[in-house]
Amino acid sequence: MATGKNIRTYFEGTWHDGDVPIMRAADHGSWLGTTVFDGARCVDGLTPDLDLHCARVNRSAEALMITPTVSTQDMIAITKEGLAQYPAGTPVYIRPMYWAIHGDPTAIVPSREETGFAICLEEIPFAPATASTTLGLTKFRRPVIEDAVVNAKAGCLYPNNARMLVEVRGRGFGNALVADAMGNVAESATANVFMVKDGEVFTPIPNGTFLSGITRARHIANLKADGIAVHETVLTFDDFRGADEVFLSGNMSKVTPVTAFEDSQYQIGPVTRQVRDMYWDWAKSIG
Repeated sequence: MATGKNIRTYFEGTWHDGDVPIMRAADHGSWLGTTVFDGARCVDGLTPDLDLHCARVNRSAEALMITPTVSTQDMIAITKEGLAQYPAGTPVYIRPMYWAIHGDPTAIVPSREETGFAICLEEIPFAPATASTTLGLTKFRRPVIEDAVVNAKAGCLYPNNARMLVEVRGRGFGNALVADAMGNVAESATANVFMVKDGEVFTPIPNGTFLSGITRARHIANLKADGIAVHETVLTFDDFRGADEVFLSGNMSKVTPVTAFEDSQYQIGPVTRQVRDMYWDWAKSIG
């Protein structure tokens, strides 16, 4: 099932209209979950950090023991060729993907000799500036590198995120605030998380349990360039209960204000607004 509409698919060397079938029943990725992807955005003709997203999907493939077959620069060129088929201003989600096709004699280990590759473009509206969410607690946690391939943006990680969302949505929240293996805050179920206290910004330190996002890094760089203190540190759920502002950081919406965490309520504050403004000012400055 597609998330968006007006889909275009790059597969086997050419662009196709629509949601094209790309995997076979016996492909390693189909039945053993060896799939990786990345997500970038085209908004108002801007494709911020597209190069970093394309580079990361190649690193994700390597982490999942899949051979990447398309260079970052070629992936960018292919993507821009596909985006040119959309009317100007169309909001597009950009998803390059790899999957393993064959396995070794045991079937479990993916063969590095042949790799599937596709890029899927979907028209998905960009969230309005007024959009926000709420966070609830979940019993499910983020795994560690010894348990799962948390150093890749891998499809096999997402069922765990899905059950987090189902649990908290059943209690009326929009997203989950998730613990790492030690019980400290890692991220939300779908995005990295920041909090603001007394005008300074705090975010969980990358500790190998969650993917430290490209958009997260961009926000940190923008904040520091503007003279705002940013602390990557160990954070507890009580730290978030006492925060002045909380926001999520992810590719799909870039900045999502949080208005509540369980019983704690927040305003959409000045730092959250500033982070969003700085992001788009930066994106426009690079074209």
